[in-house]
Amino acid sequence: MVEFTGQPLYLKIADDLKKEIRSGGTTPGQKLPSEAELMKQYDVSRTVARQAISRLREDGYAISQQGKGSFAALPGKDRPAKHSSEFEQITEYLSEVRQDVRRLAERMDQLEELVRQKAQGQ
Repeated sequence: MVEFTGQPLYLKIADDLKKEIRSGGTTPGQKLPSEAELMKQYDVSRTVARQAISRLREDGYAISQQGKGSFAALPGKDRPAKHSSEFEQITEYLSEVRQDVRRLAERMDQLEELVRQKAQGQ
C-alpha cells in the first residue's frame, strides 16, 4: 500500500517508474508493468494506473502499443517529451512573470537615474 504524501498517486507511480528507468533498472524497450500489475502493486484503481502510464508517455518515458503494452523509453533529441497542459500553463505564466521582472528592472534603472540627477543638482 502507498503511504499518503499529498502527491496524487498517479504521479507517485509515474515518478517511481521514471526513477527506475533513469537508474537503468528498467532499460529502454523493456516492457513496463501492466495496468493490472500497477493496480495490485500500488493498491490503486485502474484509472490511477492508466493516468500513471499516460503521464509516462507525456513525459517521454514510455511508448504504448495497442494490445502489447507499454515499454520504457528515455526522452531525448529523437523523442522529445510531450508537455502536459499544466506544464504549458506554468511555462506561459513564467514567461509573463519574466516580462514583469524586466519591466520592473527598467523602472528601477529609471528611478536610480533620477535620484543620481537630483543628487548632482543639489
